[in-house]
Amino acid sequence: MESKDFHIIADTGLHARPATLLVQTASKFSSEINLAYDGKSVNLKSIMGVMSLGVGKDADVTISADGADEKDAIAAINDTMTKEGLSD
Repeated sequence: MESKDFHIIADTGLHARPATLLVQTASKFSSEINLAYDGKSVNLKSIMGVMSLGVGKDADVTISADGADEKDAIAAINDTMTKEGLSD
């Protein structure tokens, strides 16, 4: 299992557009990928799950991946977070 912590810096947090980008990125991988925030964990491949967490600016989240391509999945998600200005 691979995991990485992220500090959300986007003013709007993980609202619809960035959540969609993360779900699309996660969906490219076969690993099970989860987003944990405020004691709850959801499947990062589920837009409804991600949106239900209500992740706002300055939130700390952990994304974990478990499976054959877990390292690649975390790397791709990290790239998306950085490229889209969601996390520093």
